[in-house]
Amino acid sequence: MDINDSVALVTGANRGLGRAFAQRLRERGARKVYATARRAETVDLPGVEALPLDITSPASVRAVAAAAPDVTLLVNNAGIQTGTDLVTGSLEAVRHEVETNVLGHLTMIRAFAPALARNGGGAVVNVLSAMSWFGTRGAGAYHLTKAAAWAMTNGVRLELAEQGTLVTAVHLGLADTDMSAGWPVDKIAPSDLADAALDGVEAGAAEVLADQWSRDVKSRLTLTPEEFNAAMDRALAALAA
Repeated sequence: MDINDSVALVTGANRGLGRAFAQRLRERGARKVYATARRAETVDLPGVEALPLDITSPASVRAVAAAAPDVTLLVNNAGIQTGTDLVTGSLEAVRHEVETNVLGHLTMIRAFAPALARNGGGAVVNVLSAMSWFGTRGAGAYHLTKAAAWAMTNGVRLELAEQGTLVTAVHLGLADTDMSAGWPVDKIAPSDLADAALDGVEAGAAEVLADQWSRDVKSRLTLTPEEFNAAMDRALAALAA
């Protein structure tokens, strides 16, 4: 699809990657951009239509779908990272990440699929992570949700192909946002990530590996678990050095 003249809705658009998506969509000629956040008043971009949205609330999702029936591009960006381990961490925190990062995105897709079909098929972008493929201590819940979101994206892609809707999974290592502020390493600029994702949509790509880190991690998936874990330990140690 062509980003120019599209009608896009971006979740979590008040900061970080979501704000960059909304801004680049406007700059690339989108006819309309719905920029959503839990508190719509925190969206500060000119030229967008701010809407309140909590992706974990079915009622909120239904309301935003009714308010934006002309959407041709859905960008599922909103997400959380609680820093929770799976065995020893809070089970409520794990559930909260699953509700947001997996079921929240799926609820949005289910709500907007009929509109996308009516509007010619369109596209869905799911912002995932290189952590779809590996975990670390202190981020087991995040790894779980991103792996599940990757599987969900692959399944949704098969179902929505029947109505002509492209589903693009976007993976990245670290972007220069508040979530990664404590990591003194190279990070992709949010605007560059947004451009890579939107270029992928225009090219009809099912998957976008937006940076070298995500490309390196995926290239190791053919290794045995022992080999993969050793390679990731070396890569993470190099990052921390």
